[in-house]
Amino acid sequence: MLKLRDYQKKAVDNVFREWETTRSTLVVSPTGTGKTVLMCEIVKRAFPKRVMILAHRMELIFQARDKVRRFTGLEADVEMADLFANEHASLFGKPPVVVSSIQTQNAGGEGRGRMGRFDPWEFGIVIVDEAHHATAPSYRRVLNYYLQNENIRMLGVTATPDRADEEALGQIYDTVAFDYEIIDAVNEGYLVPIQQRMIEVGSLDYSNIRTTAGDLNGADLAQVMEEEQNLHAIASPAIEICGDRRALVFASGQGHGERLTEIFQRHGKTAGWICDKTPKDTRIQLLEDYAAGKIQYMVNVGCLTEGFDDAGIEVVVIGRPTKSRSLYAQMVGRGTRPLTGLIDGLETANERKSAIAASRKPHLEVLDFVGNSGRHKLVTCADILGGKVSDEIVELAAKKARESGGPVDMSEAIIEAQREAEERKRLEAAKRARLRARAEWSAKTIDPFALWDIQPTRERGWERGKTLSEKQRELLLKQGVDPDERSYHECKQILDELFRRWDAGLCSLKQSKHLKRYGLPTDLTRTQASMVLDGIWKEKKTPDMAYNEAVRELQEVANEVPF
Repeated sequence: MLKLRDYQKKAVDNVFREWETTRSTLVVSPTGTGKTVLMCEIVKRAFPKRVMILAHRMELIFQARDKVRRFTGLEADVEMADLFANEHASLFGKPPVVVSSIQTQNAGGEGRGRMGRFDPWEFGIVIVDEAHHATAPSYRRVLNYYLQNENIRMLGVTATPDRADEEALGQIYDTVAFDYEIIDAVNEGYLVPIQQRMIEVGSLDYSNIRTTAGDLNGADLAQVMEEEQNLHAIASPAIEICGDRRALVFASGQGHGERLTEIFQRHGKTAGWICDKTPKDTRIQLLEDYAAGKIQYMVNVGCLTEGFDDAGIEVVVIGRPTKSRSLYAQMVGRGTRPLTGLIDGLETANERKSAIAASRKPHLEVLDFVGNSGRHKLVTCADILGGKVSDEIVELAAKKARESGGPVDMSEAIIEAQREAEERKRLEAAKRARLRARAEWSAKTIDPFALWDIQPTRERGWERGKTLSEKQRELLLKQGVDPDERSYHECKQILDELFRRWDAGLCSLKQSKHLKRYGLPTDLTRTQASMVLDGIWKEKKTPDMAYNEAVRELQEVANEVPF
């Protein structure tokens, strides 16, 4: 039976809720948090609607097919290369799920592509795996074909997208149903903490490397990384730091990968390397040996970034610096899974985090090699962990890692950077407060950020140009929030907190306003808040007396409940 984690259930519920009013929505969930399981639950819940799942790598195709069959009990056919889904049967005899590569959908068919084999009106849902690729023309062509069916619903699923991709994704997907970041998963004990170690390499100079398609030019980068002194400047620290831990190494090109592997082996280490040209049988054998611990260093050139799962990876060596947040997240994400079975059945975040801390893999260590980056803004772990925080906080956390000289827990670095930024803002606010009169509590509009101590998050690119629905506007106005005074992003953050508090039974925004006015906590339930406020207004009690009596009365009621 498929058992969903809390965040997976919330994501699925949100998707179906979004589909009630929009045609397409996006789920952001990092590598290692079960995106394929989430897709399976959507397939299961949507049945008997047919589902088309699109991906761009062979590993993702077969992974999706196998998990759909295993977790839903439904038949899933593959449409890729020389494999064809059964589209010759009657509608009820066709597989309810088709998993297809985007390349195959575009190929052949006398110019129409293989997608012409499928009738868009027979499908109810299209799911795009690794949805950050959906901005490419090949994806747009296929999606436009299926979206001819105006009743079809579309879901994009991606790990951490590049910030440059966010605005483009907002043009494809109407809404974001769920945004679960790496730092959320680490804090809840579903992924291991990430320690980053910045290694200064004086001979590394990226300043003259060109930018191609938003990232470092591959040929230019390979030339720099393949210089003899740079090869040893990467291999030697990696060997010293890794000890006997298993490492996944990302190389910049074929020559770089071959030479790094050769140096590891020269130092008496077991090392293998693969790239897209590695024969399939050889690749399978190498990965089996790596999983079995027969190979300590697995060097790869861009072919183990997606669809590769190995929970035993303890160190990720970034020998391929990048300006792409999504690529960096894919590389680091290969090592963020806890050891297999370690957190299964553990109900709380503290239990999961304690189990991880006591395990053979208490964290993932990421080795980055720092040189002269020139005009390039290279991505670090701070960028992928700080998806929801400002660029200022991301840069401050990255600075802490650069200056430490040793491994830094990047989740803690971001939290510390947030504290410093908040303290700076607090001091600035206090200074401004001395220059103006204090605002009265009788203001017509309410500031939920101040009432509930919500930390404003960074506006995501996919939110630009979006507007609230009439229902959303009405809800905010009813709560005393003027949507015209805030950005779409701020309004969405307030709405998310409203829904969270409603689900948890916590007091309303208006109740919070009055509680805050009397210096009382705003984390009371609706019932507690009503009793306290009634005590103050109707019975003329002091705020502290009304609060203490309400808490005591509810505790007495709770003690009388038989178990």
